[in-house]
Amino acid sequence: MESIQLVKKWVELFNNADSQGLAQLYSENAINDQVVFDTPVRGRDAIRQMFQGEFARATMICKPENLLQSGDWVILEWSDPIGLRGCGFFKIKEGQIILQRGYFDQLSFFRKQNIPVPDSYLGT
Repeated sequence: MESIQLVKKWVELFNNADSQGLAQLYSENAINDQVVFDTPVRGRDAIRQMFQGEFARATMICKPENLLQSGDWVILEWSDPIGLRGCGFFKIKEGQIILQRGYFDQLSFFRKQNIPVPDSYLGT
């Protein structure tokens, strides 16, 4: 599967909240670095668990706005129906994601998903 097709499959599985299917797109030692988290998530099983937790607390939809490829990298700019926007960078080797880096506004995510904002997040 070509790299850009792999990310299209990622979007499909994400929109179906399929954490197991998503995990299979990652290499065994992949890294998922969502910059809003304190540390990157390392390893396929930990990535699956991260997606399970995120899908359990929020309904998320990824609508691709732009999907671009340059060498081993695929860049996904996305929006969702509730007004969030962000982007993801996927490094792909041998048909699997080895690194994903995601950028979005977590405070807006909390508020639009009606998730309580931790006091520590607001610096109080």
